[in-house]
Amino acid sequence: MVSISSLLAALDERTIAQRIGIPHDEARLGYPLRSNTVSSFDQFSDTIGDYYNHHFTSCVSNGGALSRSEARGRAKQILECEYRRQNGDIVSAFNDAHDGTNGGLRLVLDKIAEGLKVESVERYIGEVFDQHVAPNAWKDKVDIIRQFIADNGAHLASSIRADQPERYARDFQDLIRSYVAGLQRTSSIFRRL
Repeated sequence: MVSISSLLAALDERTIAQRIGIPHDEARLGYPLRSNTVSSFDQFSDTIGDYYNHHFTSCVSNGGALSRSEARGRAKQILECEYRRQNGDIVSAFNDAHDGTNGGLRLVLDKIAEGLKVESVERYIGEVFDQHVAPNAWKDKVDIIRQFIADNGAHLASSIRADQPERYARDFQDLIRSYVAGLQRTSSIFRRL
């Protein structure tokens, strides 16, 4: 059985920051922004797609770019999700970029960077669980999950049931999302640029 200490070491906030957070922040900082506004929706779409591809090739695919339409579509999905949390949508994102309000285009690109970072952190944590918890060792999985919940209760949503580790041993996704959301609230990994 794998010890909880090796799992927790791989999920340490500093480890995640070094492996995921810093490269994503550097990708965001490395994108030259000529203006904090756009003049049209086409320019907005082109800019967010270009930025998405810049960030994606720097941190996710290690050089493999997406098509323009795929990059624009993915950037818009992230923005829809982020702006929906504030009762907005892609039009709200465009208006911010067009008018320079609420941080303008810079903040719109920050939201895309943050969305890509969150996705990468979720994938990293999922991979750490897969590496440290054998999928066919049920008793070990339950024990590791029980210990993980006990050690990380402060980062987990109140909906995560400490008395039901079996529930999360079957599928880590709810536990991972809850842990990432907790990190977003408390961790310097997700501090704004």
